Amino acid sequence: MKSKTLLLIAGSLLFALTGLVPAQAAVDEEAAQALLKKGDCFKCHAIDKKKDGPSYKEVAKKYMGKADAETKMVKHITLKPMIEIDGKKEEHKAIKSSDAAEIKNAVQWILTR
Repeated sequence: MKSKTLLLIAGSLLFALTGLVPAQAAVDEEAAQALLKKGDCFKCHAIDKKKDGPSYKEVAKKYMGKADAETKMVKHITLKPMIEIDGKKEEHKAIKSSDAAEIKNAVQWILTR
């Protein structure tokens, strides 16, 4: 039993050290919030309270476990889709950034609420 445990630990370390296990980059919370603030996102969204738009916690819950969550969120915040607020259709504002990594960081921050 001990040899199986040691083998499992050694194998895990080997994969980690050789780079076969992808490293998760930590979300830069300050940068994500700054970008969302710059894009005026907090006007309609809050972290844990519904405003005109859903809270970021609601958004994270909606996309939890979905493989395409990040892709859909990036499209939503960059392509100005039509949304409905109080029965009126309007264009969703787009994030003001052309830096894909910065946008991805903000999306990951939203999805981890």
